[in-house]
Amino acid sequence: MSKTMSSIEIAAAAKVLKLLGDKTRLAMMAMLSEDECCVCEFVELFQMSQPSVSQHLRKLRDVGLVEEKRKGQWIFYRVNKTHETYVLIESLLQHIPSQKEKLKDLEQRGLRVSCCD
Repeated sequence: MSKTMSSIEIAAAAKVLKLLGDKTRLAMMAMLSEDECCVCEFVELFQMSQPSVSQHLRKLRDVGLVEEKRKGQWIFYRVNKTHETYVLIESLLQHIPSQKEKLKDLEQRGLRVSCCD
């Protein structure tokens, strides 16, 4: 059987699905599919310590699911849409509730990006 552009190796799919089996990382990916975010925003959204949030993001970054971009002293994260498993992730995220409202709520409370400018 020949490999097509849309096929994903089982090992790669299993690795991604295992990572996204954690509800915090799954929610982070859903939020990052809406917009880029920085650690300080996730700290507020998840009510977790900065080291805990950074650990989750490190795991996602280490396998290439998210990319980081520096803006001054702040690091912003976004979904890596060129990752080999992006099609799988995109499909998965269509089946869970949108996280857009959580980001809007953060913005309304004046906590969206404001600490990261």
